[in-house]
Amino acid sequence: MDIIGKRNEVIDMAKYTVIIVVSEEFEIHANTEEEAQKIAADAYNNGEIVLAPGNLISKKMTVVSHHGEFTEWREF
Repeated sequence: MDIIGKRNEVIDMAKYTVIIVVSEEFEIHANTEEEAQKIAADAYNNGEIVLAPGNLISKKMTVVSHHGEFTEWREF
C-alpha cells in the first residue's frame, strides 16, 4: 500500500509513531512513596485521574519503514 504525499507523489508505506507527553499535578495522601505510586496508578487506571488537556511537555515522532528502519525521534 502506498501513501500519497502533499504534492501527489507516491511514497513507500511506513508506520508513524507519535509520543505526546503531558503532565498534571495531583495531591495524593499516603504513608510511603510506594503507597502513593500505587494509589496514583490505581486512580489513573480506574479513570479517577484524567490528564485532559494537561500541560503539553513535548511531542515527538519517528517514522518506521516496512524494512524496520526508523528515523530519529523529532520534535514537531
